[in-house]
Amino acid sequence: MRFSVYQVSRKGGREKNEDRMGYCYTRDSGLFALADGMGGHPEGEVASQLALQTLAAMFQREAKPSLKDPLRFLHDAIIAGHHQLLRYATERALMDTPRTTVVACLLQGNASFWAHCGDSRLYLVRGDKLIARTRDHSYTELQETLAQVVPIGDRVNRNVLFTCLGSPGKPVVDTTGPLLLHRGDRVLLCSDGLWGTVSDAEITEQLARHPISEAVPELVERALRNGGAKSDNVTAIAVEWESAENGTDASGVSTLSLGEEVFASTIQASMLGEAPDELDEAEIERSIREINEAIQRSSLKRR
Repeated sequence: MRFSVYQVSRKGGREKNEDRMGYCYTRDSGLFALADGMGGHPEGEVASQLALQTLAAMFQREAKPSLKDPLRFLHDAIIAGHHQLLRYATERALMDTPRTTVVACLLQGNASFWAHCGDSRLYLVRGDKLIARTRDHSYTELQETLAQVVPIGDRVNRNVLFTCLGSPGKPVVDTTGPLLLHRGDRVLLCSDGLWGTVSDAEITEQLARHPISEAVPELVERALRNGGAKSDNVTAIAVEWESAENGTDASGVSTLSLGEEVFASTIQASMLGEAPDELDEAEIERSIREINEAIQRSSLKRR
């Protein structure tokens, strides 16, 4: 399996960054995820981190080296993250539960699968066309979907989410797939800090015309400029699909050298210590380098 990936997160005008993103992979499967801790509730950064840690832990346990049922995995792992948040709040006797949105995408074989809860989005661009985009779990998107069938009164704040992880009720998790991948397909996961100030047309154009290493930082900087001094956290992770097979091209990530039990991840494994507010590509590259060194050591031990 071969792919290229680029990710970045900016604090914007907020006091702290409550967004988290990351990816993990085995020889035959890759998981990419993003979570946006919700303001107005305690410890949003903990909520987003716990959601991603739960996804990564379950992926490590079940991808051996591929998943038997990707859609069921995504659904169950997101719900497991929800239960982790409830447990966290109960153990600490919190008056309210930390809450977060989440969007996750699996690449396996020649197909993509994705799931989301809340308003963190996935975009899939093929050539210069937007092939797919998640629908937010907000009253705005609900009204657009139902049109005039179930009118929503003007007094309703249509940007309010009707589901998320950590909420009192069971979260709504939408799943999609499989969708067969073409070489060069680009998948973007982003928080509402990006899509809230940058249009779908702009997102599609950037991903279509530029390498993801150029498109992603440009979109993030554009969102920060448009958001102004009070800009939300802006986070994005993009993947360009190259092949289910492993060629000889040195670019991108290749899983050729991974054994069946080897698991690599950029998702922070522990809640110890404060995650940085600004996650740039240099820091991410250091993490990836450490992962690759560990993989190489593992390969040498097997010889």
